[in-house]
Amino acid sequence: MNQLTPLPSPALALPVLVAAADDRAQRRFLEFFAVTIRNPHTRRAYARAAGEFLAWCAARGVVSIAEVQPLHVAAWIEGLGREVSAPTVKQRLAGVRHLFDWLVTGQVVPVNPAASVRGPAHSVRRGKTPVLAPDEARRLLDAIDVTTPAGLRDRALIGLMVYSFARVGAALEMRVEDVFVQNRRLWVRLHEKGGKRHEMPCHHNLEEYLTAYLDRCELRDDRKGPLFRTIARGTRRLSNTPLPQANAFQMVRRRAVAAEIETAIGNHSFRATGITAYLKNGGTLERAATMANHASTRTTQLYDRRPDDVTLDEVERVLI
Repeated sequence: MNQLTPLPSPALALPVLVAAADDRAQRRFLEFFAVTIRNPHTRRAYARAAGEFLAWCAARGVVSIAEVQPLHVAAWIEGLGREVSAPTVKQRLAGVRHLFDWLVTGQVVPVNPAASVRGPAHSVRRGKTPVLAPDEARRLLDAIDVTTPAGLRDRALIGLMVYSFARVGAALEMRVEDVFVQNRRLWVRLHEKGGKRHEMPCHHNLEEYLTAYLDRCELRDDRKGPLFRTIARGTRRLSNTPLPQANAFQMVRRRAVAAEIETAIGNHSFRATGITAYLKNGGTLERAATMANHASTRTTQLYDRRPDDVTLDEVERVLI
């Protein structure tokens, strides 16, 4: 294995069963993560699933990756279901299933032991993401001190997620050049999952937030630089380093506390908040799906929290 290039992530250290196999099997295992998966989040999740499953097998006496049987996969899934949620179980099963498909086509193992194993039943009609009421979202945005680069950045980022329904991952991957003028209006270009490019005109509030951020932080000339950046240590000025997703989450929670918002919001809350507000004001589900770059309106429906208002009204009918 000394001819192999360095692993792209520490998460891809070889499990015991793979390390015990020959060079061809080891190379095929690594190629699954390096060649077939482009999304870093998916790569990380599948690497974790594969590592945990193969370690589970080794702990129960399986000595070769070729000896893994459907019963092993089924028993692992059964135990996993008592520890984590059904969607997590399904995701990890998918990772193991895809891995063994790759090993089968590479003639490392004869059959896929996960192919016939069924995951837990799971049906979702309503998302779990906490959502802000429009007045709460307004209060959050207005509470941000925009006399500092950090405040200008945070208001622009939150506004982008609210008004364009952007995923935080797509927002944080933006470069300065992804904010541009077209037909005398400001537009944003989002780089979504699967390499999809999604362009949206800006709401007038978002246009104001982005313009103030770009101009007052003097970012316009750095067209290839990241749009949302960290604050350089000890300077209170923007650095050249892209803002990590974990930092964005901490920022959102900090801003929510400062605005006295008790809802436990996260980065994804603003996507659901914007979609719900749009639908409440006469927008259609089909248009919302297009704006959110969803392939199906079924996905968009998970972000629609209009039925919550009905539920609250009905609960208050219990007059005791």
